[in-house]
Amino acid sequence: MSAKSRSIQLMLCVLLCALSQSCSTVGHQSATDYVDRGKSEIAKDNWDGAMVDFTKAIQVNPRDTAAYDGRGSVKWMKGDLKGAIADFTKAIELDPRAAGAYNNRGGARMDGGKWDGAIADFTKAIQLEPKLAVAYDNRGNARKAKGDLDGAMTDFTKAIELDPKLAHAYVDRGAVDADKYDWDSAMFDFSKGIELDPGDAMAYAGRGKGEIAKRDWDGVIADDTKAIQLNPTLGEAYMDRGAAKKIKGDLDGAIADLSKAIELNPEYPAAYVSRANVERMKGNLEGAMADFTRAIELNPHDAMAYIGRGGVKKALGDRAGAEKDFAQAAEFGGR
Repeated sequence: MSAKSRSIQLMLCVLLCALSQSCSTVGHQSATDYVDRGKSEIAKDNWDGAMVDFTKAIQVNPRDTAAYDGRGSVKWMKGDLKGAIADFTKAIELDPRAAGAYNNRGGARMDGGKWDGAIADFTKAIQLEPKLAVAYDNRGNARKAKGDLDGAMTDFTKAIELDPKLAHAYVDRGAVDADKYDWDSAMFDFSKGIELDPGDAMAYAGRGKGEIAKRDWDGVIADDTKAIQLNPTLGEAYMDRGAAKKIKGDLDGAIADLSKAIELNPEYPAAYVSRANVERMKGNLEGAMADFTRAIELNPHDAMAYIGRGGVKKALGDRAGAEKDFAQAAEFGGR
């Protein structure tokens, strides 16, 4: 999946339904034709073509709510959050009861890190359309981002109640289960998400984390391999698969996966610490030293990185340097 949040796909489902309802009421047939064609282009992932069609619909009928909502979704998908929010806002001005437009604007705000605004929009969408499952799912993600795990759990569960086939809601609830260390529930939810949508990389990666907690290393490798096949840019999957390979003694495979995780996210301290530990196991103390040091540069309060580097310094005969790192680790809560 692209760098856009998974909520975009959910929003587009709402959009297609909203457009079909709205277009039937548009008085200008040519505007309707453009909107319908824009819908078709979205379904084909032809965002540029959809942009042209929705813009033409607006030119023909500047009061076409569906055209603004559709163009806003295209702008959102193309990364123009400001433009998307402007179009969704215009759609809401034209039709204050357009639940889908509130839902979409909330999604764009959420992608911009505007959690409170997103929650307000999702809540309004729910007030207007109490059975809009994706609005509950999206509000749950915004609440989770703000640290409200209980509120998120409530919303994800409601989304599932309203639409038991909404795969993303299970995956999202599984992530909250994992944050609460309820691994049995997490495994159930991730597995249900996979059953409903076998193409969801995050579901496999999430289940892989549950398997780490259960020390099922073969399961971790299998699920993260599937996640990587579906989304080769998913750094967490390389990270977790690398950890499993390390436990199983495949040190070269672990190094390869952890290096890939670092390539995808060069500012990921935990990946450097993990690779450093494998390098140390392989006897590459210089490589381990470099990785522990880089992890400390990225996170100067990483106690585990200081402990690891202290161990390497001790092995290299630098007792004073080792003691200094161990003392620093103790200050940050390490032992």
